[in-house]
Parts: sequence; C-alpha cells; structure tokens
Amino acid sequence: MFPGIDGFHWTVGHIVFICLFFAVAATILTTVSSAAWRTAKDFRERKVVDLCWKADFAELPESDRRCRHELAGRVISRTCDNQFDCRHCDNYSHFAVLPPTGHARDLGLDYPADRLYHRGHTWVKPEQDGSVSIGLDAIAGHVIGKPDLLQLPKIGEELDVNQIAWRIKKNGNDILVRAPLEGTIVGVSGDSAIRMRPRLDVQNPVNLRHLLRGPEVHGWVTRELERLQIQLRSAGAQPSLADGGVLVNGLMDAVPDADWNTVLADTFLEV
Repeated sequence: MFPGIDGFHWTVGHIVFICLFFAVAATILTTVSSAAWRTAKDFRERKVVDLCWKADFAELPESDRRCRHELAGRVISRTCDNQFDCRHCDNYSHFAVLPPTGHARDLGLDYPADRLYHRGHTWVKPEQDGSVSIGLDAIAGHVIGKPDLLQLPKIGEELDVNQIAWRIKKNGNDILVRAPLEGTIVGVSGDSAIRMRPRLDVQNPVNLRHLLRGPEVHGWVTRELERLQIQLRSAGAQPSLADGGVLVNGLMDAVPDADWNTVLADTFLEV
C-alpha cells in the first residue's frame, strides 16, 4: 500500500524506511558531488598529469629508474624515488657534489653540451629571451627516422612536465612524447621542435634540475644504447648498430619486425 491509495495508513516502519532511504540517497549524492568537485579542482590545479605520471613511473622496471647520480658514476647504485623530479629530492645536494667517474667514450651521437636532456628523449635548450627550445634527442631521431605523421601542440597551449607534448605516427605505431618541463607553447616548427615559456623562471637552476646534463647524459645514453641492442637482437634481424658502434638512422625502417611496442614504450617512458 502507498500514500494516496485508499486504505493506506502511516506506520513507524514506513517513516523509518523513508528516512533511511533519503539518508542513503543524500549520502550518495554528497559523495558523487564531492568526487566531482575534487576532480575539477585537480584539473584546475594541474594535479591530474602529476598523478598519472606517478602511476606510470611506478610501472617502469627498476632498470629504467636509475638515479642520475648512478648514471654519472657518483654512486655505485641508486634507484630514483622521486619520479625523476630532482627538484623535490632531499638527497640531490648531497650526491651532486660527488665527483663523476668513468671513461666517456665516443657514442657516435650528437648530444650538445649546451642542452639539457629529459629521459623521455627530448632536449631542452635555454634561450636568451627566457624561453626554451625543445626537440627530440639523437636516439629518438635515429629510432624514428622520418615520421609518417607529426602532431605538435598548439601555440598558447599549457603543458605540464611529463604530459604528452606531441604525437608521432610511424609505420602504424603511435609514439607519445612527454614534455620535459611545464610552461606555455610560444612557437612550433615542422621538424619536431617546439618553443616554450617555462612556468617558472628559467634562470632558477631548481627549475631545470630534473634534467640530465654533463656526465649524467653519457651514462644514460650508454645504457639506452645497450637496451636497444638487447631489445632488437633477434634471429634474422639486421644489426641495430652500424660498424664502429654507431646507431643506425631510421631503426624502425631498418628493423621492421622488431617488437616496437616494447621498444617505443621503454624509449618514451610509456607503460
């Protein structure tokens, strides 16, 4: 029997049931509204990219999470626990003053000393006007060769560090390139290069401290070349390195049958 129907009479049970029903409904509505508000707040405060990157970083194999100071030979072994963001590492100053070790051999790749490098294989070059130029590094260029399709960010677009900055299509593969720092796009070019105005003062060394430089770059590139050799070494495959240990240009065309899903994921920090 329901209210409004002849013969219906309210009882304590009816009242209790209705009160419980509306209490549950109010709780659900409050929870959904609160979750929606927090999500919108995170989007406004640009926390979503950071949360996604932290989850992706946790999925990387330990061999891909080596500390920059291990790469430079300052420490024997250390795993990064700050998502490669040395700007928030309490131990950075302690390790950075240690002398780098190891012999730097010629790797046959162009890594200019006036640039800084992100582990997603992009370079960053500070410009005199306070902006920075950003492009694909030598390994990324040698792996991809000539892209089939290139989608660059638009001028005025805001990017966060480790957010997907641009997309590349090559031989049916989608390649997602991460932004090496946060800021506003102020220029693009057709050769996989962009220009950004950093969100923080580019002259502040803390702003770019998470990027590799000097002996760290050599140690990192050496390990990346070793990884490529292992991943591309298969029966009947063409060599990934030319005579003298120089990386072949256009690897995706030279070794079309390789497991490019794995190679590209490891190269560009996808999971």
